[in-house]
Amino acid sequence: MENAFESLEASVKVTIVKPGIESNSMFGPGVAALCKGVRDSGSLYAAARSMGMAYSKAWRIMKDTEAALGMQLLNRNGAHGSDLTKEGNQLLDAYLALSDRIAKDAHDQFRSLIG
Repeated sequence: MENAFESLEASVKVTIVKPGIESNSMFGPGVAALCKGVRDSGSLYAAARSMGMAYSKAWRIMKDTEAALGMQLLNRNGAHGSDLTKEGNQLLDAYLALSDRIAKDAHDQFRSLIG
C-alpha cells in the first residue's frame, strides 16, 4: 500500500523584517525574486516584466521594502537600468541561502515525522 504522505512536501516561506516597524513590507519571496531579476537583467523594469508585474508596482514594492528595512536595496540609474547595492546583494545572498537551508530542513523534518 502506498504511503498517503508520499506525494506531500513541507513548504516554508522565509521573510526578513525589521522588528518594531509598523509595515506590511518585508523581504520575502516576491522581493527576493525582484532583486534576483535585477541582478540577472540589470533592470527593475525587466525583472518586473519577467514576473508579469507592472513596473510601477515593482517600483512601489521596492521603495516600501527599502523604507521598512531602513536600507537601500537598488541603485537606480534611470534609463541605464538598476543594480543591487552592496547591502542588497548581501541580503539577497543571505535570504537565498537561508531559504535553501530551511527548505531542506523542513523537508527532512517532515519526512522524519511522517515515517
